[in-house]
Amino acid sequence: MTTTAPVPARTATAEPAKPRTEAVRGPRQRTLLPHLFLGILVIYFLVPLWWLFVASTKDAQGLFGGAHGALWFDSRFNLWSNLRELVTYNDGIYLRWIGNSLLYAVTGGLGATALAVLAGYGFAKFRFGGRRVMLAVLLGSVMVPLTALVIPTFVLFSNLNLTDSIWAVILPSLLNPFGVYLMQVYTADAVPDELLDAARVDGAGEIMTFLRVAFPLLRPAVVTVLLLSVVGTWNNYFLPLAMLANTKLFPITVGLGLWQGQASANNGGGTSLWGLIIVGSLVSVIPLVIAFLSLQKYWQGGLSLGALK
Repeated sequence: MTTTAPVPARTATAEPAKPRTEAVRGPRQRTLLPHLFLGILVIYFLVPLWWLFVASTKDAQGLFGGAHGALWFDSRFNLWSNLRELVTYNDGIYLRWIGNSLLYAVTGGLGATALAVLAGYGFAKFRFGGRRVMLAVLLGSVMVPLTALVIPTFVLFSNLNLTDSIWAVILPSLLNPFGVYLMQVYTADAVPDELLDAARVDGAGEIMTFLRVAFPLLRPAVVTVLLLSVVGTWNNYFLPLAMLANTKLFPITVGLGLWQGQASANNGGGTSLWGLIIVGSLVSVIPLVIAFLSLQKYWQGGLSLGALK
């Protein structure tokens, strides 16, 4: 019987102590200059809004001769009385103007977005005769100021007997060359041709392929074009000023301009129109803020989707 020598147990030797490493470094420390620059930009953009809100709480005396300065409240808070006077002045014409602006902005914004999405998708994913020429014309039209087209548009609509009507504001708002260009660029990059080919192989038609495959990938660009179109139509001043003569069809921009002219001529009929103009300007900003905040989540979702690709 052979015996094997026992294997000597491995003695635990103390490993040499590793030098203590520094704590894991985080991202680079940001310099103070970018924060300072962003802070200045925030103040630059928020101070006019703050002044608008503060001025809306003052009466006519406090607006022009307040003892607390232009950027702080007076002793009397008149915001609610100013709002009440705003909606009742001249038989509530301000509410009519707000309704007109909503009609023009929603109808024109949705229509312009639909046309821009379809046209941009067609330019990006289809090849047809005259495509390059049309793209060149599209890029050229982006560089033309919209105000330069108001007079030719007025002449055209005058020959069609469409001036002084809601169509004189809605129909020109449906054309958004920049939206078409944005959709064309975004579609070419965000929608792979292989994905569309796979849907066609599976038997999907062009309409179903666009709705089920391409459109969900275009959501961030669609929301961007929609918001730009709505804001552009809402803030449009020169087009409705040239097209409309009936004050009941005015949008809020032209209506406030009408009040400003009357206030400058001291033709307010015993009412301080400057106070109404300021409060009306504050109210006219609220729908745009609501639209931006409600559509912001779609931008964030589109950025997250792009990060996962």
